[in-house]
Amino acid sequence: MKITRRQTLGALGIAAAAPVLATGLTACGSSGEGDGKSLKILQYEDPTSAQGQGWKKALEIFKEKHPDVTVSFEQTSFDAVRQNAKITLSGNDVPDVIEFNKGNADGGQLAMQGLLTNLTDEVSKRGWDDKVGPSMRSFALYENGMAGSGDWYGIPNIGEYVTLFYNEDLLKEHGVEPDFSDLDALETGMDKLMAAGVTPIASSAATSQGFNQMWVWYSLVSAIATRDEIDDFMFVKNPVDFTSGPWAEGTKRFQSWIERGYVGKDIAGLNFEQATVNFLSGKAAMVVWNHGVFHRAVSEADFNWGYATFPGANLVMGSSGHLWGVPDRAKNKELAYEWIEITLSDEVQNVIGELGGLPIAGDPSTISDERTREYTERFVELMDGDVLSYYPDYPVIGFLDFIQEHMQAMSNGNETADDFIKALQDFYDAGTGK
Repeated sequence: MKITRRQTLGALGIAAAAPVLATGLTACGSSGEGDGKSLKILQYEDPTSAQGQGWKKALEIFKEKHPDVTVSFEQTSFDAVRQNAKITLSGNDVPDVIEFNKGNADGGQLAMQGLLTNLTDEVSKRGWDDKVGPSMRSFALYENGMAGSGDWYGIPNIGEYVTLFYNEDLLKEHGVEPDFSDLDALETGMDKLMAAGVTPIASSAATSQGFNQMWVWYSLVSAIATRDEIDDFMFVKNPVDFTSGPWAEGTKRFQSWIERGYVGKDIAGLNFEQATVNFLSGKAAMVVWNHGVFHRAVSEADFNWGYATFPGANLVMGSSGHLWGVPDRAKNKELAYEWIEITLSDEVQNVIGELGGLPIAGDPSTISDERTREYTERFVELMDGDVLSYYPDYPVIGFLDFIQEHMQAMSNGNETADDFIKALQDFYDAGTGK
């Protein structure tokens, strides 16, 4: 399935790291076992985001159903959970529900260490498998710490996919039409921008939150990869030879983009926020990001803008969102299951969709804003077509830090595509035992 359709964006903000904040709420509505109990939820979504607003609605619904349950809805950060999840879930005062990162390096480890409840029976009983379709459940299932099959340990609420956001005014000012037919046509357009002194793509390569370069690299790999090649890599099904196929070709193309200046200069110290600002301020014509750019572009861009998946791509970077899990040592598991059920309800999912949050079980036709509805419908197409290639740091413990370090080295000109491929092969093989 080739992906060439041009789209125009909707609106959503990115989840931001936030200090821990506990909000005690007294619920209103009853359910036998829950009477007089409490529910502790630990999550890290920005409360102003679409997902955060959806969960605000879920809290209202929960309160109506459980009058005697005290809810502690705690705000933390992605990094805090990623770094401290094992400690948090091993203690005596664990949350009843926790949001955690998907993938072998995070969710897989927590499942294998026995820190998460096996949700398989609950999924079947409550019909969650009907709402979380095949392409969205890949990182909810784990077996011996490996994603893609086995039992359910997490439940996603939303999905996400990566696109090339563009400043339509800036492109047209320099004779570049945004309807690129393939990657070669995209490069021709970027050459025109370079000749005019315009940076084509705002990017970042800091070793802390310099995610853009990693996403550009993996998007180029995904564009020419097959489903089987990505699944072998992601789910460690068969040995991966990084010296050939889409890995070698995509990485060498990525190096050429660096050398030609397509992704800017002196970006080794920049993070994704700085790259986003460079795009929104008109310093660069494009940026590679997911739905986190929605809200920012709607509220801050003073130019006409749009988006497109990588032109001519076989696969598109994206996956389900982060997961709800129930700690093995949770004291109120039945209430935790009810909370997850509510976040998957039509009422909550459609709130998320209305705000541009790409719900996995919502109805796009209910979205009033045309731009947001089109963006969500596009995600549904990708999800139903099974053409999402996930995120590259999922398969191996420590992969995110490893990839970002090498993205910075390549961006500095201190490492070639061949150097990175060799290091990638060694790290992946050591981490997967292949």
